[in-house]
Amino acid sequence: MNTDIENLFKDKVLGHPAGLMILFFTEMWERFSFYGMRILLVLFLTAPLISDNPGWEWPRENALALIGTYASLLYLTPIIGGHIADKYTGYKGAVIIGCFIMTLGHASMALEMTWSFYLGLALLVIGTGFFKPNITSVISEMYKGKESKKDGAYTIFYMGVNAGAFFGMMLCGYLAENYGWSWGFGLAGIFMFLGMLQFWMASSLFGKVGAKPEKNVIEEVESSEETTESEDTERLNPFTLFDKILIVVSALGGLLYLFNDPISKISDQNILNFSLGGLDGSYVVVLIALILFLFLIISRTFRYTRVVRDRIIAVAIFGIFTVFFFSAFEQSLGSMTLFARDYTNRTLIGSASIIFKVVDALLTTVPLIVITWVLYLLFKKTYQRIPFSNLTLALAFVGIWGLVIWRLFDKFSQEGNEVEASWFAILNSFFIITLAPLFSRWWESKYNPSAAMKYGLGLILLGLGFAILAFGSMGIPQGAKTASVSMVFLILAYLLHTMGELCLSPVGLSYLSKLVPARMIGFMFGIWYLAIAIGQKLAGSLGGLIDKVTEQYSLTVFFLIFTLAPIGAGLVAILLNRLLKKLMHGVR
Repeated sequence: MNTDIENLFKDKVLGHPAGLMILFFTEMWERFSFYGMRILLVLFLTAPLISDNPGWEWPRENALALIGTYASLLYLTPIIGGHIADKYTGYKGAVIIGCFIMTLGHASMALEMTWSFYLGLALLVIGTGFFKPNITSVISEMYKGKESKKDGAYTIFYMGVNAGAFFGMMLCGYLAENYGWSWGFGLAGIFMFLGMLQFWMASSLFGKVGAKPEKNVIEEVESSEETTESEDTERLNPFTLFDKILIVVSALGGLLYLFNDPISKISDQNILNFSLGGLDGSYVVVLIALILFLFLIISRTFRYTRVVRDRIIAVAIFGIFTVFFFSAFEQSLGSMTLFARDYTNRTLIGSASIIFKVVDALLTTVPLIVITWVLYLLFKKTYQRIPFSNLTLALAFVGIWGLVIWRLFDKFSQEGNEVEASWFAILNSFFIITLAPLFSRWWESKYNPSAAMKYGLGLILLGLGFAILAFGSMGIPQGAKTASVSMVFLILAYLLHTMGELCLSPVGLSYLSKLVPARMIGFMFGIWYLAIAIGQKLAGSLGGLIDKVTEQYSLTVFFLIFTLAPIGAGLVAILLNRLLKKLMHGVR
């Protein structure tokens, strides 16, 4: 394995192995397809049946219930996908399987039929489960023995994530909103397919890195783990039969709620049609599942020594704040997208239109020029070793350049300009790319705040973003379905939300890996994804209240909910700073 790693580091691009750039582009195309499709969901489902671009005209609550369940499942299947890769397929094989399944999912959604739409969502959930945990595992394995370069590798990789999200939402959104939903869904599938091909054709570059695990190696690893655990009582904490029963029962309860929520709203088929103590059956089931799961976490935590126990408690507290953050932050693909479409003045004329077109052209072409330059550097190093992978990448870039030039020509040929509702979502990726270096330097300076302070600051910035939307919507009458608020409010909200994300999101997994004992790391990573999944589902459920709150009170009150809850949670995090430092026992 060491020989394969050394071979990878022989051909370098930007100081890193050429293989990292293969992973960069694979992730870029996957995120292109993922975010390009996801930004369309709420717009397609709620678009009027009778219009120039007809959708399904679902109530907003129903659409967001389905989107919340879909987004939640995307963070649960990777737990299973990672296990399958560890035991059977290897990381590279799992990435290819995931890409192929997601390609089928996008193709299915492009048909715009009821059965194909649900099948497409299911395939995307399954494909993401294979893809999401395993492409990062290839990077981790590739940098074994070279840990000092790993932070830089993940930074480059993270740029691929945001570049893909940026171009996916921009181009898929533009096609879907102007020429038909199938064009947007279909474009996402085309680039997913090209991403799969270029990775598959370049797999020989990685050698045995990320390859299918050999049986004798698995047995040796498991044997060494058992030996280590028997010698280290601090890490020894095997799952009892009762633990496993709690996991199964709580998981079944959570899944029942996840599926029943949209089904009961969309088709009026409530599989949990009962009540207990005045509570609806679905809430009873999810509460029981949550109580059982909390009992499992607490009982396992208290089997460890005091230091380990305290650190796990700190992780659990950070997990609660993570739920608060994502339940509000993920409004960007739900209620904030609806606000952009229905309540924002997106029509520009005269000098404002010209300025926007120029800024939009620079936003689009400058990042694409930089990424194309990286592609050229990769070609120089690998054109002899993986020629067909390079040709596939070249084809993808010819396609994306063609689409970008056509889109800009289409916009400049119009007298005025109507900004697509999906356009605003690209601001998050743009602000991340521009602000990440600044925040990175802050974290490396002597003014680097503690974990609790970062969480608190992130949540407060998130709340302030919604405060701007609450202020901007003050003139909208109670119960209004449309309005014409300045787009400046949305732009400022996305800026503050991104700053909040940069404070909180990157640090969570980092602290988890430092605080949790090795024997529990896999379990706690699963818990972390579960916290994000809960936040995603809450985002859909709370966002679905937009019509009820607007009709009874106002849109300002709706956004004030997302202002006060994150700011309150952020202040609590700051107040807990001293306690959390004590629980972390010196870990920074």
